[in-house]
Amino acid sequence: MRTVNRIKKILFIMIGAAFYGAGISLFIDPNDFAPGGISGLSIILNRVIPLDTGTLFLLINIPIMIFGAWKFGKRFILRTLFAIVLVSFFTNLFIRFKPLTTDPMLAAVFGGGVVAIGIGMVLRSGATTGGTDVIIKYLRIKKPYLRTGTLFLIFDAVIIGTGWLVFQNLDVILYSAVSAMVTSQVLDLVLYGKDEANLIYIISDVSEKITNRILEEMQIGVTHLQGSGGYRRKDKQIILCVVKKQSAYRIEEIVKQEDEKAFMIVTSASEIYGEGYKSYFGEKL
Repeated sequence: MRTVNRIKKILFIMIGAAFYGAGISLFIDPNDFAPGGISGLSIILNRVIPLDTGTLFLLINIPIMIFGAWKFGKRFILRTLFAIVLVSFFTNLFIRFKPLTTDPMLAAVFGGGVVAIGIGMVLRSGATTGGTDVIIKYLRIKKPYLRTGTLFLIFDAVIIGTGWLVFQNLDVILYSAVSAMVTSQVLDLVLYGKDEANLIYIISDVSEKITNRILEEMQIGVTHLQGSGGYRRKDKQIILCVVKKQSAYRIEEIVKQEDEKAFMIVTSASEIYGEGYKSYFGEKL
């Protein structure tokens, strides 16, 4: 089983690196975008140094890998080094082909999305694509409440600003920013999934009936909290449940049918960990 999982991770790293390289070489690089990260820095340097973007990507990552080996150990770095070499290879490979589009908006959106898919696949395999990935992984350990996509966006903003010194073109900078934002959003989607849900509190005199219907018809977990009304000083049983947004209306219908006078609070929950959602230990990237 361990061998199979190891092979799956290697394949995911290879596929992710191919996506990353394709996003850079078929969309971003030929349109003169520098959307951030080490890849963006490599594109900028490529315009002033006669080396391929993929090769520069590899060279810039060397000191970062030394830092990563110090913080995360050899096993992590071996996977990451494998991913970096593959990204460098695929970037240099795909640059030999014609860009898939020269429309700047299409290149920004699809290039950013393809790169995000590649990064997400590599991160899910227990490695990174090097560069800011390593730094961000370290920051996530120190400050786990920060989302990966948001951190990438901050670093990307610095690189995009640097790109202005080389390209001197406001349109290019703006399209680079669009690409970086797309990467941030798609990356969070790949890593965390679209698991936004509604957190619902229900206060009713017929809480047992509502609970039974939710359990039978919705097949989701329900938690009972004990409360006390501030005005009448009467004990209340509060129903707490979490449900996917697309199914929340069914609970509202159940409550309306059972008790039109029920007090219900519906709020958004952006990240849900536990059975039926995602594993805290497995997906906190």
